[in-house]
Amino acid sequence: MSDWQPDDNFLIMRNLLSAVLIISIAIWISSSSAPNKKISEKKVVTGAEQVDQYLHLLKGKRIAVVANPTTIIGKKHLVDSLKILGVNIVKVFGPEHGFRGNASAGAHVDDETDAITGIPIISLYGKKNKPTKQDLADVDMIVYDLQDVGVRFYTNINALARLMEVCHENGKQLLILDRPNPNGYLVDGPILDMQFKSAIGMFPIPMSHGLTVAEFAQMANGEGWLTNKVKCGLKIIKVRNYTHDTPYTLPVSPSPNLNTQQAVLLYPSTCMFEGTYLNHGRGTLFPFTVFGSPELKGIYKFSYTPTSIKGMAETPLHMDQICYGIDLRDYDVDKLRKSGKINLQWIIELYNAYPYKEKFFDSKLSKEMNTIEQQIGVGTFRQQIASGTPEAEIRASWEPGLGAYKEMREKYLLYK
Repeated sequence: MSDWQPDDNFLIMRNLLSAVLIISIAIWISSSSAPNKKISEKKVVTGAEQVDQYLHLLKGKRIAVVANPTTIIGKKHLVDSLKILGVNIVKVFGPEHGFRGNASAGAHVDDETDAITGIPIISLYGKKNKPTKQDLADVDMIVYDLQDVGVRFYTNINALARLMEVCHENGKQLLILDRPNPNGYLVDGPILDMQFKSAIGMFPIPMSHGLTVAEFAQMANGEGWLTNKVKCGLKIIKVRNYTHDTPYTLPVSPSPNLNTQQAVLLYPSTCMFEGTYLNHGRGTLFPFTVFGSPELKGIYKFSYTPTSIKGMAETPLHMDQICYGIDLRDYDVDKLRKSGKINLQWIIELYNAYPYKEKFFDSKLSKEMNTIEQQIGVGTFRQQIASGTPEAEIRASWEPGLGAYKEMREKYLLYK
């Protein structure tokens, strides 16, 4: 066996080469999707992709990452990229659907060890919904990087608010790697009446709030929405080359049932069907783009049959029954962008067509349903639809709350 020992010069050279390698990898990761300067100046660059802006904040610290399959740099998961760069990731916190995205909507997710990295994964959508003091004992900084879709009933912002409270309570730093809101242009819907506060609506914001997650975090701080009105110290890496009017195609599906860009862009208008006794595509490979019921047979020609699909919908409403209704898979979503409004005509049409009006909003009929009050956020919508209130009057009832929100929102915008 050799008794050779490295001298000081060798150690200095080795450390220098290691540093150069790490920097080179960081530059490669952050620029791999932008091969030349002209493209990079126009391309939307997420916070995560700007490694050079935050790597120095992570080095030498024990890091926890709030992550799911959307937490990517190019085609590589952020956690894997940071490990290559020598970042000490001690654990991952997984939200709804889990770290690797293999849990169905609403399904509790257990703690586990990631099979790829060996990193412990602590579920925030199972036995608890926020990290405990013990979870954070070996953590110096938390990195939050989840793709949101810009609606009140998408639960990522709720998890973010709880995380902000925990960071304040335990004196931990929170770094948000911001991402575009694909529905960022759209600010519409009634402001949540807090008597209908629930797991799908926790803050007095409209159905489509027009914020990125970092902007929401600033709003939650500034408006005193965190418990006891605490404020969380934030470090934000902004998206580059983004405005709220910038069309943005998600590189990864944000959740199993939002598996197409069409579904993502329809979602602010179509998710309200979760408060009805209609199947909204769960149990198909194209959820949130089709709607129907067996009881609409003879009224609509389009049909489909929901089935049990593991990881998407194990027990969808009207499972194994032929549903008749509306197909929006080829709908021109640019119409929504041009209108700047949530579409109410679909729910009005289907209510009018449904033969058993008393069942349409009856959440007692299915464990898959939310109440329409939780979904829409106000107590008047059910009666407005039932009584045939004109759309213009429904929209007028959302004021002055919506107008006041839009004015307040301006204070927290990072992007125009």
